[in-house]
Amino acid sequence: MQQDSQEYKDKKAFFEKIITLYGRNVAIEVLQDSSITIHKLHLADSNKPDGAVKKIIMLAKERSIEIIKHDKSSLSRISKNAKQDQGVAIDILSKTYLHVNNIKKLEKYRLIALDGIQNPQNLGMIIRSCAAGNIDGIILPKKNSAKISPLVVKASAGTLFKLPIYFCNRLEDILGELQETNIYALSSHATRSLHELNEGKKSIFVLGNESEGVSKEVKQCCNNTLKIPMNRNVESLNVAVTAALIAFRV
Repeated sequence: MQQDSQEYKDKKAFFEKIITLYGRNVAIEVLQDSSITIHKLHLADSNKPDGAVKKIIMLAKERSIEIIKHDKSSLSRISKNAKQDQGVAIDILSKTYLHVNNIKKLEKYRLIALDGIQNPQNLGMIIRSCAAGNIDGIILPKKNSAKISPLVVKASAGTLFKLPIYFCNRLEDILGELQETNIYALSSHATRSLHELNEGKKSIFVLGNESEGVSKEVKQCCNNTLKIPMNRNVESLNVAVTAALIAFRV
């Protein structure tokens, strides 16, 4: 029974790392990048085997990747985007897509947590800035957030798999469990400035969406608030710009 339980846990951990993308151009780009581990390729059986589909099949065979054919409705359940999948979905095994419990094993970290960021382009730009800057990872909840999609991949400009992305169901669940961590909610109403901050060994900066900011539930899990000082009565910055300022703060 214990062995079966461990086998189940291992299987669950494996599939938690699977990210499914869709679209013909995205599939070609992914298949051409040998640094990306691919689990399976899914194709609609209604696809004509020419043009981009022919190239996708050729690239998959060159890398000995399993190809599975589906009817259109089954494929749309896999891609979760029937209008834009173009009859193609691809499962990527991301070694940097990790459960948030892995954060508890770290002795020090500097993370950005995203609360209600639903714009895929913003998410991609945030990933890119964090990968380039002084950030150790991003916490991305599955609920009320943008999903990893072709738009995110494009906006991240090839940096999606260069930075740990820690997933959870709800942000407030994990923030309440991280002991001895300075958790800062970015807010225009804060009295303390980002430039005045002396960080400890463990820091998390929580960014909310542009319209509502950090939610009430998540803010209750934070032990500090911070603002980015503004000139000329400018109220706020795009969330991706805010993430970049934090990422490159030394």
